[in-house]
Amino acid sequence: MFMRIDHIGIACHDLEEKIALFSQTFELTVVAREVNEEQGVKEAMLHIADGEGGGSYIQLLEPLSQDSPVGKFLARRGEGVHHVAFGVPDVAEAIDRIGGKGVRVLDERPRHGSMGSQIAFLHPKDVGGMLTELVQATRP
Repeated sequence: MFMRIDHIGIACHDLEEKIALFSQTFELTVVAREVNEEQGVKEAMLHIADGEGGGSYIQLLEPLSQDSPVGKFLARRGEGVHHVAFGVPDVAEAIDRIGGKGVRVLDERPRHGSMGSQIAFLHPKDVGGMLTELVQATRP
C-alpha cells in the first residue's frame, strides 16, 4: 500500500529560520512554498531525493495562528516532528482499506495537500501515537 515516505512534517515557530537551517546544514532545496488557510499553516517543502515511487521531502510548518492545529501542537510539545506522511497510489482507496481495519480516518474523503496532492490523516491513537498522513502525489 505504501510506496515511500513522502515527507516528514516538522512544526516550527519561524519558517524562514528553519528553511535556512535545513538548507545550510543538509543542503536541501526548497521546491515549494504555500499558505494553506484550511490547515492554518505557512509551509515549505524541501527536496531530499527522488525514488521509484516519487520524491521525499521535509515539510516545514509554521502556524498562521496559535489556535491552529500546528499552533496548538507547538504550545503543547514545542518544535519538532509533527507527522509522518506516506505516499500511496490512491488516497481514496487507502482511506477505505485502512478505515476498514478499524483505524479512525480523520478525513472522510481526500482533501487538498501540498504541491497539488490529495491527502488524508489517520488518528494518532490508532497508529502507535504518530499523526500519519496519506499522500497521493499529483501525476506529472
